[in-house]
Amino acid sequence: MPATAAAKIPPEERLVNLVVALIATDQGLTKDTILTSVAGYREQSEAGASKDALEKMFERDKESLRGLGVPIETIGDWADPDDLREARYRVPTAEYELPEDIEFTPAELALLTLAGGVWSESSLSDDARSGLRKIRALGDLVDEPIIGFSPRLSMHDPAFPALQQAIEQSRVVTFPYLKPGEEAPRTRRVQPLALVEYEGRWHVFGVDLDVRADRTFLLARIVGPVAVTRSSFDPALREGAGERALAGLEEVAARNSALLEVNPGTEAALRLARRAQPAEQGIRVPYVDAHIFADELASYGPEVRVVEPADLRDRVIDRLAATRELHGGAMTTGSPS
Repeated sequence: MPATAAAKIPPEERLVNLVVALIATDQGLTKDTILTSVAGYREQSEAGASKDALEKMFERDKESLRGLGVPIETIGDWADPDDLREARYRVPTAEYELPEDIEFTPAELALLTLAGGVWSESSLSDDARSGLRKIRALGDLVDEPIIGFSPRLSMHDPAFPALQQAIEQSRVVTFPYLKPGEEAPRTRRVQPLALVEYEGRWHVFGVDLDVRADRTFLLARIVGPVAVTRSSFDPALREGAGERALAGLEEVAARNSALLEVNPGTEAALRLARRAQPAEQGIRVPYVDAHIFADELASYGPEVRVVEPADLRDRVIDRLAATRELHGGAMTTGSPS
């Protein structure tokens, strides 16, 4: 009987399914169990994908999740911890448990309940329920439901699924890319090696074939469909690509920083504090892209003021002025200077 075509499960959905399965088990799941039980792998296995291809997919997914801050623990043989042939994998639930002494006000509980309700409808999908039933059948009891668990994944960029597919298949892609200051997008031919999240935004790292050099592209600047071509490249190029991409972005951020004054207790203070260092006049925040950072700062309105650098301050002022003109001059904002 010929193999059936695998159901099309988006890569990001497969990652969420993997996290749900690994967080729902205390004993851990073997690689074979994951590849035959977790949605996204199971369909590929049933369609006749080779075990070697599935294992490589699993290894890449593990690397992606660890890069996103999901702690995947590997449990070896108790008698020989270095023997990983029958290793089990899990996400330690302690990483997501709240301290026993934490308390919430009624208003905070109401907001958390509302947010949890929105997520629970997707976290307990049919695949998630099926996965939990299979895990329980294996004897790995789930003491508490996974309603409310929200992995830190945001896949709103339309280019993400096609790029993830191309990375898995080691295929060259083309896409229209619009840089700031250019009037029209240029088509880029890229060997995509890794997708990385930095400062809350997704980037694709790879080899730009037109210049024969490593480049990092912001997904938000891909302004048209990503075409996955038939041209392939050596999968070995993907090894360590995510680490190289993040290191490059961190180097850029280390060379660029803004001195900001932020109103305490505001959304700007909450969001910027996570990546800021205290300064004598306010806070200093590193950034990779002045245009993107100016968009973010302008969105806070009067909550933040740019002290330096001057070119970043000018960009924020331009964006606030454009917003005021768009609203017929009726908008009132504080000066960012």
